[in-house]
Amino acid sequence: MNLGSTLVETVSIDYEDFNESFLTCSTCLCNYDSAEHNPKLLPCSHTICIECLTRIVATFARDSQFRCPVCRELITIPAGGVQALPPSFLVNQLRDLMARQRREVVPKCSSHPNQELLFCETCDCVFCSLCTADGHINSREGRAEGATSNVDARTSLVADHTVIPFSIAIKRMSEILLYKAKECTTKLDTAYDNVTKEIHKLDHRGDSAYEDVRVIFDEVIKAVEKRREEVLLDVKRKKDEKKKVLEEQLKIIAAEKVEVDSDVEKMKHQVEVRNITKKISELNNKLDAVNQLSEPRENSYMVFTRNENTDYSEHIKNALKNVGSVKTSKTFPSLCRATLETVICNIQTVARVQTIDYNGLAQCLGGDPVVAEVVDETGKVVESRVEDIEDGTYKVSFTTKSVGTHCLKISIFDRPIKDCPLYFDVTEHNSPVLSFGSKGVSERGFVQPCSLILDASDNLYVVDTGNSRIKVLSRNLDFKNHIFNENLEGRSVTGVCLGSSGDTLVTVNWRTKTITEMNLDGRTIGGFSHDDLIEPIAVAVNNKDEVLIADNGVGSILVFESCGKLKKKIGARGKKAGEFKELSAVCIGPEGEIIVADTRIIVFSAAGQFLRELGGGASSKEVGAKGRYTGVSVDRHGHLLAAKTEKTKSYIQVYDLSEGTLLSVIDSHGCKLKRPTGLAVSNAEDNHCYVVDIGHDCVRKYRYT
Repeated sequence: MNLGSTLVETVSIDYEDFNESFLTCSTCLCNYDSAEHNPKLLPCSHTICIECLTRIVATFARDSQFRCPVCRELITIPAGGVQALPPSFLVNQLRDLMARQRREVVPKCSSHPNQELLFCETCDCVFCSLCTADGHINSREGRAEGATSNVDARTSLVADHTVIPFSIAIKRMSEILLYKAKECTTKLDTAYDNVTKEIHKLDHRGDSAYEDVRVIFDEVIKAVEKRREEVLLDVKRKKDEKKKVLEEQLKIIAAEKVEVDSDVEKMKHQVEVRNITKKISELNNKLDAVNQLSEPRENSYMVFTRNENTDYSEHIKNALKNVGSVKTSKTFPSLCRATLETVICNIQTVARVQTIDYNGLAQCLGGDPVVAEVVDETGKVVESRVEDIEDGTYKVSFTTKSVGTHCLKISIFDRPIKDCPLYFDVTEHNSPVLSFGSKGVSERGFVQPCSLILDASDNLYVVDTGNSRIKVLSRNLDFKNHIFNENLEGRSVTGVCLGSSGDTLVTVNWRTKTITEMNLDGRTIGGFSHDDLIEPIAVAVNNKDEVLIADNGVGSILVFESCGKLKKKIGARGKKAGEFKELSAVCIGPEGEIIVADTRIIVFSAAGQFLRELGGGASSKEVGAKGRYTGVSVDRHGHLLAAKTEKTKSYIQVYDLSEGTLLSVIDSHGCKLKRPTGLAVSNAEDNHCYVVDIGHDCVRKYRYT
């Protein structure tokens, strides 16, 4: 039974527990009372009930002395016997206090009214010591095993069982109940406060949304009103222009009328016929001008012509459809979860967050305000970025710069998601994502695989030299097919690359000293050989359709035209900067650079001029000069990956090609590389590369940067 241990774990010592310790006799474990268990204070400051003291004195007293059952100190019996010992005032005061706090009902046996019931914590059962003088029955087991006799079910009281008065058990249970109730109430209060805060936030954000909507439509109303004023002003302007012309004409007419009236008034008293005749002639001439004034010089035509093809109310309605929308979310943060892949130092890590609603259904729309923070062991914040995939999931990307325990905090609506903060360990070891192959001749088998190349779809073409074939794998390292060709025979093809068109393979055979181009079905398209070739081991094709051959026998990079004509040689064997010692691989950089793997990584321009070295110097005494580089490849972001083999270990280094700085190292911890001989970066997935390991006869896929 787990009840006893549960009590120990859950019942905290409070004021009432402290009182309980003083209200129980430590000898008989009975509650103190004012009768047979009256508390007496001994000179040693311990309190024992009168009944226990009487029994002890009657049994163990010697020379009017007895020993305290608690501390074993000798106590002298007073002249009046143990009854004369002083009462324990503290205990009596505590009893009075407890009596005022609550009136206790001590459970009694129905058959023995004066006998208090006992409780066994081990068996979780109540019993009377008189009814079960030889032991008590485990009520739970007795009910579960009906066929078992009472004698078999009885358990001896002297066994390792914890038996206490039932009244004390009730008190403890009451304390647990109160504690749990208080804990529940506290959590309910917290929940109430949280919901109230969320309602306040909702009110605040609702008011903010109201204000945003009001501002937008105020802008629309303002724009409409502005345009209305512009059109009205245009009407007024054009009306005023017409009216001004007509008013000027009225002024001219009025002036002419005044002039005519004046002339008539003057001629009333004129007696000279000649003058009258002259004035009549002038009036005849004026009549021609008056006839011109009789027609208004401007017309009164003015109409606002509406665009009949446009329903402005509908047009405005459609335009306002795109004014915005009210976005809400049913996401329930405490059910949302984040998944995190293995976190490797200096390599970008992605945590994926799936949003879930209150009913446990995954959300299918984005737009939630997801906030993420990554903190390292020192409390420094690691830069992170949240990307909304708009399907209910989010990507949190970050790159740690140190090993140790880090913390990821993700919140939505300022509330943490499930299991957050999430603590995780950052390791410096980079294990492969996928691995394929073992020694053999089957679909999964390799024998001395030494080179590989990827096409635009990330299909892998692995030179399986020992099996005289090329194995084709998918980006997930699933077997697709084998390519066979007569030029692959002889177990001597050591290099492969894509042709300039991207849909052919170019191989180099060190034994036959031939370069062969074949389609993806294995049919030979062309090829060549050359007398200057001695030990060709690697091949690359640049964007000028030139074929570059790394020849370890010549100690140079030989550049050929596609027809096989030798154009030039780059580099020479030696110990100086830019000179070769032991060539093993060649690739083309993003700007046409020629990158060669040797005991160092040597970089030439597209024209063949030496630029720089990476991974060590010309002298073997320099750091990093030990070992040999066996494969190189460059991704579209300018990261140079180089496979290196030393005497006791092999690994992949990641450089910044433009700056020459070492960014990270793939140490293949837990799945060690033995002898990597080929390396290629993914075209479809950022920061993934493939390595062929001739030592383990396999191909592995890794993450980097």
